Amino acid sequence: MRTGTFSLWIPDAKMTDNGDSHPYDPIACDRYSEFEIAIMHRQKLRLRWHDGNVFYEQTVLPIDLKTEQHEEFLICRDDAGQTHTIRLDHIHKKEPA
Repeated sequence: MRTGTFSLWIPDAKMTDNGDSHPYDPIACDRYSEFEIAIMHRQKLRLRWHDGNVFYEQTVLPIDLKTEQHEEFLICRDDAGQTHTIRLDHIHKKEPA
């Protein structure tokens, strides 16, 4: 049985995405799991998110999750077939479509 906590320190780790000067704020594990379940069940989601100063609200099909430079992203496709890569801490609202 494992007890206690640990942390990993990575010097000079980049914690922002391209063009976004805000540090990444990791989402809760249960919220991440909800995205995983939606991907497995191919459940469309209604999302509201921002990218810079632009806000979006669309129905999307979640395809995958990825981690890049210590940030987590949802890869999804909208009804027009366009693929989006959305930083998870930029998603403000998520509900089944």
